[in-house]
Amino acid sequence: MSQAPTPAPATPPIPPVARLLFLSRWLQLPLYLGLIVALGVYVVHFWAELIDLVRAAMGSQQALQHLLEGQAAGQAAAAAAEAGAGHARLGETTIMLVALSLIDVVMIANLLIMVIVGGYETFVSRTYLEQHPDHPEWLSHVNASVLKVKLAMAIIGISSIHLLRTFINADAYSVKALVAQTVIHLTFLLSALAVAWTDRVMTRTIHLSAGHESGSP
Repeated sequence: MSQAPTPAPATPPIPPVARLLFLSRWLQLPLYLGLIVALGVYVVHFWAELIDLVRAAMGSQQALQHLLEGQAAGQAAAAAAEAGAGHARLGETTIMLVALSLIDVVMIANLLIMVIVGGYETFVSRTYLEQHPDHPEWLSHVNASVLKVKLAMAIIGISSIHLLRTFINADAYSVKALVAQTVIHLTFLLSALAVAWTDRVMTRTIHLSAGHESGSP
């Protein structure tokens, strides 16, 4: 005679206060929707600057003026061009600065995507994208610690682009500004290393604790 299956223990009801606290996570949804709007603004800015670059390469002085004004030393560059042959020209330095600006926009967009998708998955609700063909690899093991490390690395990349733009156009900056930007970049780098080291120590501690518990009688 077969033995009747043991009934599963009844799940205790969730207290109303705990249910309300847990539902409060949905208050973050408007924040992530706002970040999507910000991402759209960056897309518009990217294409506007790219169109100006193409028009300037084709000889448009108005587009070139927009590009020069968008750089850190736009006014100084425009004044120098007016004092020269009379017409500004699209030089290699300007092209490089605009290209770095476009890369900067792309990296900030990547940062926004990580915050929007990773933050929603971690703090609001599951996305259930495991079967989607475009499911990002990093999302399968994302948590609060991994998200912090990835955000820190993205911030370092953005800071590196800004620092490179500054060094390319170093004549337009004072020594104090150059030193300040370098110190800020090093601070970001040390902060990211501290975050990564802290995450590694915490992960190792959790694994050691789990090993001790599994080996205990």
